[in-house]
Amino acid sequence: MPSLGKLRPMSEDATATTGFDTHYVYHTAWAARVLARTRPDKHVDVGSSLYFVGNVSAFIPMVHYDYRPPELSLPGAEVGAADLLNLPFESASIASLSCMHVIEHVGLGRYGDRLDPLGDAKACAELSRVLAPGGRLLFVTPVGKPAIHFNAHRIYGHDAVLSLFPGLELEEFALITDKRDGATLVLNADPARVAKQRYGCGCYVFRKPA
Repeated sequence: MPSLGKLRPMSEDATATTGFDTHYVYHTAWAARVLARTRPDKHVDVGSSLYFVGNVSAFIPMVHYDYRPPELSLPGAEVGAADLLNLPFESASIASLSCMHVIEHVGLGRYGDRLDPLGDAKACAELSRVLAPGGRLLFVTPVGKPAIHFNAHRIYGHDAVLSLFPGLELEEFALITDKRDGATLVLNADPARVAKQRYGCGCYVFRKPA
């Protein structure tokens, strides 16, 4: 007879379809496809999903920085520590950069960072500072009706996202819609659709003018 300590009844997995987190499956897939198309010699990521880092490092050398650096060991991937409010890079030095599903947390203290109501704007200014002329920034954040859910995250309107990067040009926009709007990835999305989201996900490619 098996030990009762080893029993683990599972009653919620016999479903007709396999569920998944639409934000994290779709935004990492979107970003990987952008990099597969643009093919930078090297890519620098700050704080994004390790699934993105692990997969993209198979075909593009990747350096991943985090406030809490992971113990990740994979060919093609390096890791290091960085604070988004004071990035350890020279100005205008990075040609291919990403920061995805991160900014909405900065300054809210959720991950042990210091409280700062302007933390997100300061972090975006740092991303703009280190991006090289002609370089691309892949940026992802929750979008919809603007809100702050302390201490979890912020939700931004489309224009608010653009205002975080006044020196950059929007090259591409995709939208991951919320459940009320189909819960899917919409490429080349109409920005007006953002206002209809309760908790959507905006995927932006910004470029710094050369």
